[in-house]
Amino acid sequence: MFPKIINSILILVAVFMGFKQGYAMFSGKPEMMEMFGKWGFTKTGLTVNGLITIVASLLILFPKTFIWGNFLMSAGILLIICFHLLDKDLKEMAIEIPFLLLNLIIIYLQHPLKSAV
Repeated sequence: MFPKIINSILILVAVFMGFKQGYAMFSGKPEMMEMFGKWGFTKTGLTVNGLITIVASLLILFPKTFIWGNFLMSAGILLIICFHLLDKDLKEMAIEIPFLLLNLIIIYLQHPLKSAV
C-alpha cells in the first residue's frame, strides 16, 4: 500500500511538472524560446514539442497509456539532455537528470491503479 501512495505522489509531481513545462513551450514563453532557439527550434517546433509534452503528461495518468506517456516524457527530457551535452553545458544537463530518473522510477513502481494480472 505504501509504495502505491508514494508512486501516486510521484506521478502527480511528474504530471504537474510536465504539464507546466509543456504549457510554457506551447505558449512560447521567452525563456523557452531562448533555450530551444539556440538549438534551431522555431516557434512552431516549440509549440509542437510543448503539445507533445502536455499529451505525454496526461497519458501518464491512465494505466493503459502509462508506459507511452512515460516514454514520451523521458524521450523529451533525453533530447534536452543531449542538446545540453552538445553545448558542453554540464550544469544544465545535470539539472535534467532528476526529471529523467523520476520517470524511470515511476515506470519501475508501475501505475498504482493497474490491476495485478
